[in-house]
Amino acid sequence: MSTKRLCYACDLKDDAALIEEYKKYHQEVWPEIKASISESGIIDMEIYILSSRLFMIMEVDETYTPQRKQMMDAANPKVQEWEELMWKFQQAPPGAKDGEKWLPMEQIFKL
Repeated sequence: MSTKRLCYACDLKDDAALIEEYKKYHQEVWPEIKASISESGIIDMEIYILSSRLFMIMEVDETYTPQRKQMMDAANPKVQEWEELMWKFQQAPPGAKDGEKWLPMEQIFKL
């Protein structure tokens, strides 16, 4: 099974209390969210933070597509609840279209 690495960026609202609360939610991500991530073809996911900027690295298998994940998320009430909650903390990064928050990053170097 082949895998691919994808990287995304998102911004948080520049509010120290909100950022700390966001971090706490990610210490105990709801089990339904973890299951949804795995079922979509995401093998591994890590999120890093620098100030109010988030960076997500995903390892995905050949079954993963952003469109399939989006359809799965739209059909999952628990994912919709989580996403609505996360909007309390997140904001669209520069260049995002209306409703977008996690934007794909372009790889510019690889050793």
